[in-house]
Amino acid sequence: MQREKWLLPEGIDEVLPPQAAAVEQLRRSLLDLYASWGYQLVSPPFVEYLDSLLINTGGDLDLKTFKVIDQITGHTLGVRADITTQAARIDAHQLRHEGVTRLCYAGTVLHTRSDGFAGSRAPLQVGAELYGHSGVESDLESICLMLESMQLAGLEDIYIDLGHVGIFRGLVRQAGLDSQGELELFNALQRKSIPEIEALVAKLGISEEVAQMLVALPELSGDDALDQAKQLLAAAKADVKSALTDLERLAQLVKSRLPELPLHFDLAELRGYHYHTGVVFAAFVPGLGQEVARGGRYDDIGAAFGRARPACGFSTDLKLLMRLAKNVEPDAINGIFAPWSDDPEQHQAIERLRAEGNRVVMGLPGQDESNGEMGCNNTLVHRKGSWTVMAN
Repeated sequence: MQREKWLLPEGIDEVLPPQAAAVEQLRRSLLDLYASWGYQLVSPPFVEYLDSLLINTGGDLDLKTFKVIDQITGHTLGVRADITTQAARIDAHQLRHEGVTRLCYAGTVLHTRSDGFAGSRAPLQVGAELYGHSGVESDLESICLMLESMQLAGLEDIYIDLGHVGIFRGLVRQAGLDSQGELELFNALQRKSIPEIEALVAKLGISEEVAQMLVALPELSGDDALDQAKQLLAAAKADVKSALTDLERLAQLVKSRLPELPLHFDLAELRGYHYHTGVVFAAFVPGLGQEVARGGRYDDIGAAFGRARPACGFSTDLKLLMRLAKNVEPDAINGIFAPWSDDPEQHQAIERLRAEGNRVVMGLPGQDESNGEMGCNNTLVHRKGSWTVMAN
């Protein structure tokens, strides 16, 4: 059957008036918010060499990235599926600042398949990244800015999930697993199937002490997960305990700064495991089975660009926020219709009205002045020798 020419590919969407105006309005508001926190705007290219886009990101991003051949060089290019690595490249190689650098961005990314984060294969990703500081204080800043972004979009009853990929990574090292065993255990842990994990640790020959800790990870979620972890992971080595300490310290800072914010823990949550190096966090709202924003620490990503820098940040999809927003509406599409005329005085009046911030739609010969599709609730009319705005 022949495909209709007006159809879009599955998962590729477009935003029409007046929603497009509302999306743009929210984009500007968020970037203004980030600027007020000291984050500088960058605008990376939509296409880069593939190996630059996939630096230290693991196989997940590779599968989501469209590949094309550069007709000039013959090299493989990638259409960006995430802007975070591009921001890291800019920090490490282009800016090369010695101190803390804060960058923000907003732009479309393209996915070969939807990851459930936004439901679209062409999300409008907006986010903020902080480079040059390795303490939990910068993690705190990212979480606070992420929360303020959600609130600006009108989201309510937001809660935050906290985790730390260093806990699982440390237990894997303590178990002495190779990369294949680590991957098998990682996949089982994502399903949170305790019988499957028990069978796998037995198959891999992991010592009983470490096996018990790995089997316990799926149950370490909820408000009291850190207290449980201190007991159930007591036999873990120093790197695991250090990760727990960092997580506890961050939670204390978040609760002190944002005492009304519900905070949950999930020590088996490993989103971006091959990408992140420390704390991971996500924002949720009731009634939606997916995060509305996510972020974390990814200290190793700049090394491939010649300059390893500690880094943390977050991102979200602007179109998803708009679907959930409760207090972001497009500015009223009101305007003034100016019927076609070659009168210089009318053109001067139109220029003056536009300079004052009014929306003036110039008519064309034969155009119906009452056409509601123009969104004009006033008309520029000639009365008593001058051009005057009158309500319809």
